[in-house]
Amino acid sequence: MEEEKKHHFFHHKKDEDEGPVDYEKKEKHHKHMEQLGQLGAVAAGAYALHEKHQAKKDPENSHNHKVKEEIAAVAALGSAGFAFHEHHEKKDAKHHK
Repeated sequence: MEEEKKHHFFHHKKDEDEGPVDYEKKEKHHKHMEQLGQLGAVAAGAYALHEKHQAKKDPENSHNHKVKEEIAAVAALGSAGFAFHEHHEKKDAKHHK
């Protein structure tokens, strides 16, 4: 019987196969990811404020607007947490450089 080949969607590199690590490149990458996280937090926060305003303005659909506001607030919090994480990853890369 032929041995079946398994297809993997993700190919992970081994640490020993990478060679020297370019910490300057890692720092730049984490800086960009931090900025994207900050941008996402600002955008989701602005949308949450918009939905809060819409809930007051449109009382018959206020429940729908309040649900959207809460979802946007959670998205803003998650995005801010991601930005915080990337900030620390950037600091670690800078420290190793």
